[in-house]
Amino acid sequence: MGMQSIGRPTAPVAANASLSETVSGSKGLQQREDLIFEVGAWDKTGVDLPTPKRNRDRLGGVTRGTDTSLPGLSEPEAVRHYMRLSQKNYAIDLGLFPLGSCTMKHNPRLNEKAARMPGFADIHPMQPQRTIQGALELIDELATWLKTLTGMPAVAMSPKAGAHGELCGMLAIRQALIARGEGETRKRVLVPASAHGTNPATAIQCGFIVDEIKADKRGRVDMAELRGKLETTDDIAGIMLTNPNTCGLFETDIKEIADLIHAAGGYFYCDGANFNAIVGRVRPGDLGVDAMHINLHKTFSTPHGGGGPGSGPTVLSDALAPFAPVPYVVKDEDGFRLVEDIEGEAAQAFGRMVAFHGQMGMFVRALTYMLSHGADGLKQVAEDAVLNANYIQSRLKGVMTPAFDGYCMHEALFSDEFTADGIETIDIAKALIDEGYHPMTMYFPLVVHGAMLIEPTETESKQELDRFCDALASVATKAAAGDASLKGAPHLAPKKRLDETRAARKPILKWTPPEPEAIAAE
Repeated sequence: MGMQSIGRPTAPVAANASLSETVSGSKGLQQREDLIFEVGAWDKTGVDLPTPKRNRDRLGGVTRGTDTSLPGLSEPEAVRHYMRLSQKNYAIDLGLFPLGSCTMKHNPRLNEKAARMPGFADIHPMQPQRTIQGALELIDELATWLKTLTGMPAVAMSPKAGAHGELCGMLAIRQALIARGEGETRKRVLVPASAHGTNPATAIQCGFIVDEIKADKRGRVDMAELRGKLETTDDIAGIMLTNPNTCGLFETDIKEIADLIHAAGGYFYCDGANFNAIVGRVRPGDLGVDAMHINLHKTFSTPHGGGGPGSGPTVLSDALAPFAPVPYVVKDEDGFRLVEDIEGEAAQAFGRMVAFHGQMGMFVRALTYMLSHGADGLKQVAEDAVLNANYIQSRLKGVMTPAFDGYCMHEALFSDEFTADGIETIDIAKALIDEGYHPMTMYFPLVVHGAMLIEPTETESKQELDRFCDALASVATKAAAGDASLKGAPHLAPKKRLDETRAARKPILKWTPPEPEAIAAE
């Protein structure tokens, strides 16, 4: 007689039921989790509090008159809710982050330990300057590293993001033009088609007119068009150029571009978002750059994004240094101090960009990264970033279509030319989620049809690169064969493919309780 199982009987599986569906909605260790409003109960709380004594109302008659409508959860429910949500996030600590142009690189824990030291983490921006000499010295030392690595004489440390740094550089250019008496006559800023989208937005914000320059067949600035614009206009304020550019290519005519812009009376703003590809190898100051912001998160490993912790110091040439914003750190016989007023040595400053003097936590992390690598290590950072990107390009060019011939810099760019009819770039992105990866940057830069931009950074090993390439090659092979299953991907994610157009145009931003079911009349 065979053994009998004891316990809850197993429900029969319908012939057409998917084995990937479960009663609980969970799949293995990936727990299903609803909105906190759907999880919590309205009539309970995770802690019992005594009824407050009747004290005099000191709110002046503005006491809340309705319930807060917040769900109550027990402590385990609250912990599990946020733990389960965290499992649905992709993170650099989980796997390779292939986003191109928005580098997601490993942030060493050493950086975090240094940033949490009491002398840096616990200070207040309004403390007397004599009590924060160590912090000011750190800012000054970081500034020295940035000036040395870029070959530039001055740096504004206060900008708090890449776009904020762009704004700083362009405001310095505007102030320099005003000082020359040409603030109203020089309004045209040239912007290559391969530039970051924030470049033209920043130029317009500063009151300039944007004039686009097309890319040539090599993915670089079309020099014939550039020369033509400079010959036919006399209102050039400058150029905003990303180098290496967003196609992952070094602008080989960069020195000539700088010379042409200067000869036309303009200034050269270089978007330094991709400085991580050339740090320790090329000094932008030697190329004729007048202003360049540096994304500390892309080149020097500080955390990316998060709604506020960014930092975008902006280096300036001799021509623009006098117009740098306040505050900035200087050292004299009494120690370090902040120059905060637009007078004396800062009389020509274009103004102030932030209330205080930058993002201290990011400064600590960036300098820690620099000191732990050393000058030779930072040079290797750039070399490894370029090596990794070219390795990915080499591994995938047999099944995908590189956008341009030859080697790339820090990111590999592919077009959708290899895909079968009916298969789009978005289908490849969604299928990559099933393979356990965040998709690469899709449809950008706009100069390449169906663009797929991949940036592995220097922090990935060959083993991790191979693992990613194997997964993407598998998806690309299906795309080339016209595999219809890609149109429904992702199949394994907690949520299936959304109607993204509808979500963008009619987003549901507020949870509303369901309508109570009507009681049928007897």
